[in-house]
Amino acid sequence: MKKKEMICETVGGEGCGVRKVLSIIGGKWKILILCAMHGHAAMRYGELRRTIVGITNTMLAQSLREMEADGLIEREQYNEMPVRVEYILTDKAVSLIPILLELKDWGEEHL
Repeated sequence: MKKKEMICETVGGEGCGVRKVLSIIGGKWKILILCAMHGHAAMRYGELRRTIVGITNTMLAQSLREMEADGLIEREQYNEMPVRVEYILTDKAVSLIPILLELKDWGEEHL
């Protein structure tokens, strides 16, 4: 009989992949930001703010800073007047999209 693969040897321990993922996409808003940006080459702050229902300016700004630090998004600033800033998903973030689509499908089927 084949042994089932464990999710983590030490659940929540230092080497736990689930813990690592949750540390960069955990919380209420980061997954929703990824979903909002999916399918867009780039989005501006105001577009994100209008797209994500219920997010505050503070939470959006904080989440974008953290996601940039974690390598999920790139922030590109254009030195125009007025200054234009666009946010772009990195390849790392794009690789999460199929997993998020699976979560969406599961939620629609079971919840």
